This record gives sequence, structure tokens and C-alpha cells, in this order.
Amino acid sequence: MTPKELLYVEDALGHEQFFQTKCRETANQMKDPELRASVEQMAQKHEQIFKNFYGLL
Repeated sequence: MTPKELLYVEDALGHEQFFQTKCRETANQMKDPELRASVEQMAQKHEQIFKNFYGLL
């Protein structure tokens, strides 16, 4: 893997972690249970994407 490709991989993993964190923070601030559950599902999806992508390495 070239250094540039490694940077792309690091960026992608970092973005997934960021999205997961922001979704969880947002869900914790929501009062509507349906909306909160939806955002929590998004956080779980980003966590799964991160794990799958990391697992490929």
C-alpha cells in the first residue's frame, strides 16, 4: 500500500468514527423517541462500517 493510499484509508476510518460520535451526541440530545432511535441506528451503522472496513485491513 502506498503512503497516499494509507492516508485515504486513515481518512475514511476517521470519518466513520467522527460520524458515529456525532450521531451518538445528537441522539443523546433528542427528546423525540422515534427520531432518537433513528439517529442511534445511524450511529450503529457507522460503527459497523468502521469495523468492516478495519477488518479488511
